[in-house]
Amino acid sequence: MSGLRARRQTVRRAGRRRAAGRGAMVAVASVVVAVGTATGMLTALGDDGGGHDAAAARPRETTSPRWDAPPGTPPPAPPPSPSASPTEPKASPSVPPRRTSASPAEQRPRPTATAARLYRHPDSQVLDWVRAHPGDPRHDVIAARIADRPAAVWFADHTPATITSRVRAVTAAGAAQGRVPVLVPYAIPDRDCGGHSEGGAPDLDAYDAWIDRFAAGLGSGEVIVVLEPDSVAQSACLSAGERADRFASLARAGRVMKDANPRARVYYDAGHSGWHAPAEQAGRLRQAGAASADSSDGVFSNVSNFHATADEIAYDRAVLDALGGPASLGAVIDTSRNGNGAPPDGEWCDPAGRRIGRAPTLSTGMGRVDAYLWVKLPGESDGCKGEPGTFTPSYAYDLAR
Repeated sequence: MSGLRARRQTVRRAGRRRAAGRGAMVAVASVVVAVGTATGMLTALGDDGGGHDAAAARPRETTSPRWDAPPGTPPPAPPPSPSASPTEPKASPSVPPRRTSASPAEQRPRPTATAARLYRHPDSQVLDWVRAHPGDPRHDVIAARIADRPAAVWFADHTPATITSRVRAVTAAGAAQGRVPVLVPYAIPDRDCGGHSEGGAPDLDAYDAWIDRFAAGLGSGEVIVVLEPDSVAQSACLSAGERADRFASLARAGRVMKDANPRARVYYDAGHSGWHAPAEQAGRLRQAGAASADSSDGVFSNVSNFHATADEIAYDRAVLDALGGPASLGAVIDTSRNGNGAPPDGEWCDPAGRRIGRAPTLSTGMGRVDAYLWVKLPGESDGCKGEPGTFTPSYAYDLAR
């Protein structure tokens, strides 16, 4: 560990990222917008439980219009989350040992469609808007098609003192309801290459300690972790040494989480189908630990982007084939805004003409596709229709109607 730390100190991030090449990367990147203030979260509930047939999964051009039917009537909202514990455990400074006794199948229990559903956290910007605007003519559409759907809970700020209790509040509430929460740790140093979502932990040593505390809140129930969007696909702004250090921390993060909770399912950043070639992205993912059952359950794609589900299925399967590793590795896909596919001009910032995609579910009916998730909550702006990360009702309504 001392050698890695010494190298980190010699390549300390000196402020902002290099400007060269940044514009080209932003044009194709997921452009994740950091969200969350006091709790650092997004959310929503529902889980249609339905699969889709093989014909619907055939690859198609991402620029052609397509429509995914909006969600139907959602189930009732769950009760509020239980209070978080004020006591924080001490973070372990060391890397946990790799498992040697348990098989991948024992490490990675997967819920069935009848055994588990996705969890909706009761605090989010869209729910705040729905509660505050009962008479707005857009209310019913936004409430039924966005607010009442399960969405990921983001932890986008480096807060070591409170991160364990905040994570525990979500995982405990999910466990109490027999539902599976989706968590997004988003604090890697130099995130987003200095774009809209810049920030994160001050350095990788601080990040490693933050991850230890994050993992301490995972509990013992089923939970999905979407580990650091853009951290692998958008790493070209780093030097070779910085990338190696980041990938080592990501591999460590997966091991720490799965040691803390063997029922946690950790997915790594595959970008999306309009970005890197599958073999190229698989090479990066392998370095980041995504091919090891000790740290990974597979990959995620399309976070905050618009590429059609069919294209993401084909792309993720190609990435997994190139990645290698256990046959049990799968993929989860962000379908929150991809109902019309990607815009033909490659626009990524709140593009017009987009629609919400398939409802979040753990039952996709597609081989090697573990879930469709809403990682980016529809209606939270990329920074063009509103301030980055803020809920914009006009945008939400356009997506949902």
